[in-house]
Amino acid sequence: MQTRGYPVDWLYQLKQKNDIVSIVSRYVHLEKKGRKFWGCCPFHNEKTPSFSVSEEEGLFYCFGCKESGDVISFVMKMESCDFSDAVKMLADIAHMEVPEFVGDKDSSIVKQTKERLLKLLNLAANHYHENIYLAEAKPAQDYIKLRGFTRHELEDFKLGYALDWTEMITYLRRAGFTYKEMVDAGVAQHKNDRYYDVMAERLVFPIYNSFGECLGFSARVLGKTDFAKYKNTAETQLFHKGRVVFAINLVKKLKQTSGLDKIIIVEGQIDVIAMHRAGFKNTVACMGTALTSENAHELKKLSSNVTLCFDGDEAGIKATMRSIDILKNEGFEVKVVNLPDKHDPDEILKEKGKEYLQNLIENALPVTDYLIEVEKKNYNLDSPEERGKFASAVLGHIQKIESLAKREPYLKKLRDLTDIPIDVLRRDLERKGQEKQTSVETKKEDENVLTSRENGNIRAVKFVLSSLIHGKSYVDKNIDYHALMPQQEKIIEMAEKGIAVSSYYDYFDVDNMPLLKDCLVFNFDEFASSKERYFSECVSLLAEARLKDKQAELTKQFSSCQDNQKRMEIVKQLTEVSKQLREKSLEEFYVRKQN
Repeated sequence: MQTRGYPVDWLYQLKQKNDIVSIVSRYVHLEKKGRKFWGCCPFHNEKTPSFSVSEEEGLFYCFGCKESGDVISFVMKMESCDFSDAVKMLADIAHMEVPEFVGDKDSSIVKQTKERLLKLLNLAANHYHENIYLAEAKPAQDYIKLRGFTRHELEDFKLGYALDWTEMITYLRRAGFTYKEMVDAGVAQHKNDRYYDVMAERLVFPIYNSFGECLGFSARVLGKTDFAKYKNTAETQLFHKGRVVFAINLVKKLKQTSGLDKIIIVEGQIDVIAMHRAGFKNTVACMGTALTSENAHELKKLSSNVTLCFDGDEAGIKATMRSIDILKNEGFEVKVVNLPDKHDPDEILKEKGKEYLQNLIENALPVTDYLIEVEKKNYNLDSPEERGKFASAVLGHIQKIESLAKREPYLKKLRDLTDIPIDVLRRDLERKGQEKQTSVETKKEDENVLTSRENGNIRAVKFVLSSLIHGKSYVDKNIDYHALMPQQEKIIEMAEKGIAVSSYYDYFDVDNMPLLKDCLVFNFDEFASSKERYFSECVSLLAEARLKDKQAELTKQFSSCQDNQKRMEIVKQLTEVSKQLREKSLEEFYVRKQN
């Protein structure tokens, strides 16, 4: 069994004071139906609610994507934080004092290391920011004036400056940090027997998470150089380029203070700052144009509506195309701003003003309209052959629209663009749908084959173990379940103690124990009124399996045994086992009463 670093009794109290329904309701709209609360799952895209929350057991479960857990694991998943951070958040809500973390040696070291690195990075971010106002930071100050940024933006984004190659190293050494910690945090590197500041002589953009903790930096060179214009912190324990979102801390604060109807995503930090200065304070950027599913997951916590506003060049179009699928898969409603060729948001604001960009954003194109515009650039519509290829490409996009009513306007639009009769387009669209359905059915058949491999014994273990965990009234108290399921001894021990269902997460590493995870969220409703009969059948099945295992072991012993007396004893035992199997007896698995 695991230890989570805090007393189990204290964790139980923490969960009692943080009702799972009220915590989940901060992120998901829930409605009570029967004994559970239901809503649309925050972990995958769905229109019909399949996400359930049990107030009684303190657990959540999605029947769609199978995510499950207690209130602590829900906060961990929603906030992308570790166990200790989730505990601290819930303790703050409940006004409870957090006891000292007393996890195993390895987890304690990891926790302490993370806290040290966060302290180092936040100290470095503040020091870079202090440097921006020094006379030595004139190159950065000149660039900031060129961009038109004010002191307000400097303070909001904590822009900084790395004075030279060693100043930050000296500062952090005086603050008590080691060279190794600087390297582990991504602030320093070692070369030619010396440590140097990775961001030396660059304008520094601290990268914060949604909690306002600095995880790393991005920095822009200010003069002519053969090096790359931008440099990011290398991958570290805290900084993962594919997960961080620039300005997510500011957008989260905006949501908390003023509400948030949508998020605007642009390509780079400079565009984000320019957008915020113009009043578009719901703007963020990923590290480069490569938006990832992790980025999308982070943003989904703030809003389900996204407007992409990438540059109007070829690279921006490719980035938009890649991002659309990722965002749609995550369940976002996506619109796209079609910027003029080779323009970025900062340039648009300078050349045409805020109102012009505001109009572009308000009239952002739905995904399919944007994709049609992109496809128009790829084909010569004056050529009959090219029109056919164009139609096929666009039908591929239309086919992704689930609603038949929503497809119809696009079919008419495609007809007007190609002069292809709408009936022909419908037939081609139907053919594409059939091809996709065939592919889906083949995949489903494969999945069914895999699912059917779960044999009856495993299903029986799940039902019996689930019934024990959930304290069902039909559980036969005369059965020795330790003898029946010896591999599940620790779980059975906890069940016999009658611990709360949500507390299993504090005793076991549930996420890495699929059987236990299934048992904790077992759906007994599928068995209606036959639970008691099915429980007895499962117990008999497991008893039969144990007896057959014993029979096989005795047969193996008999084959290898040379002692006639011992062989006679084995035969006697085999006869008894065979009798129990024939009579379907459970005698061997009865609880032994002590005199």
